[in-house]
Amino acid sequence: MAREPGRRTPPRYFVTATDTGVGKTQVACALLSLMADAGLSPVPLKPYESGVDARRGPTDAQALLAASRSPRGLEEVCLHRFREPVAPGVAALRLGARPSWAHTLRALKRLGDGAAVVEGAGGLLVPLDARHDVIDLVEAAGMPTVLVARASLGTLNHVGLSLQALAARRLSVRAVVLVQGVPQRDPSIRDNAAWIARRHGVEVLGPVPFRADEAARARAFRKVLAPLVP
Repeated sequence: MAREPGRRTPPRYFVTATDTGVGKTQVACALLSLMADAGLSPVPLKPYESGVDARRGPTDAQALLAASRSPRGLEEVCLHRFREPVAPGVAALRLGARPSWAHTLRALKRLGDGAAVVEGAGGLLVPLDARHDVIDLVEAAGMPTVLVARASLGTLNHVGLSLQALAARRLSVRAVVLVQGVPQRDPSIRDNAAWIARRHGVEVLGPVPFRADEAARARAFRKVLAPLVP
């Protein structure tokens, strides 16, 4: 169906990262909450998640669901869940399981063409099953990528390698988001954003400052990510 003249295309992003634990879920939650505030009824999807253990508190998929205010059930948001805190493909192999790639593709199709955020698992080359990595999921989703990275020493290398991998498949990158995950300031932070933007020709947002308070941290993420949800 043709879009109405003058109507903006709803924001749709695939959130991936240079590594695990760099703030990917917080970026995804900020985007979803901003979309929800704008009345866009965003759809969240995190097809693969490992380290799922109720004793550790809410899962990433549950956080996405809460941020989006979507009426969808958890089983629609997270298709393949594993308790072992290792790469999804490794966790599946340990169980002798074969996560259905076809099931994942159907879930991507059910997102429709409205506002949506899909979150990966770890970095681009993290295995999802015996044949597919996160970068294959990025390609299948067909959405602009938001790449999340630590604001620290090593960021230039990790971001550069990830951007090269995406460029090799001609995958679109909307922005790189830098996140300060510890209270101590790294001396490399002052140059990272400008260097990445100049070297790779991509928009760089942040760094999101470290905030020990959870609510303050959520506000900091929303402030930095606001330009992506006009």
